[in-house]
Amino acid sequence: MTTKNNYHDLLQILQHRFESNMNRHSNLNWDDILNKLNKNPEKLESLLQMEESGGEPDVVGLDEKSGEYLFYDCAAESPKGRRSFCYDKEALDKRKENKPKNNAVDAAKSMGIEILNEEEYRELQTLGTFDNKTSSWLKTPENIRKLGGAIFADFRFDTIFIYHNGAESYYAGRGFRGVLRV
Repeated sequence: MTTKNNYHDLLQILQHRFESNMNRHSNLNWDDILNKLNKNPEKLESLLQMEESGGEPDVVGLDEKSGEYLFYDCAAESPKGRRSFCYDKEALDKRKENKPKNNAVDAAKSMGIEILNEEEYRELQTLGTFDNKTSSWLKTPENIRKLGGAIFADFRFDTIFIYHNGAESYYAGRGFRGVLRV
């Protein structure tokens, strides 16, 4: 069970990360973000799960249309606690042998976050270098998913690569990154 101390510690971690990485959000103010978090305490549980699974969430912007702050997983590599997952439940159910422990879509949903889409992943890569040794599942367009595929990305040779794989595949070096809207 989560306690107020867990959230207090989390907020200190988030503030320190925010202040240490101003290049990700130079036009934003921590007090405004803290105020928004205090008005949406259920989002703290999602942030705690992002943190505990190795995501190192940080604010990367403000959605001007919705007024929501965007927290992305900003760990250098795909979050360690979210690797070796296939893409979704349908893919997990298809595997007859060597099933992974979970799937990315359901894990993200249970955390209250969304898997980054291609546009968000590209935006993340403008803020630093991510997935230099790992890769991350991306929200897959329905037309690709209907054909059994899923997409993932990484950053190699100074380039963002978007790939495809069978949705039922999973690898020790592939996880998923999420976005939380607050």
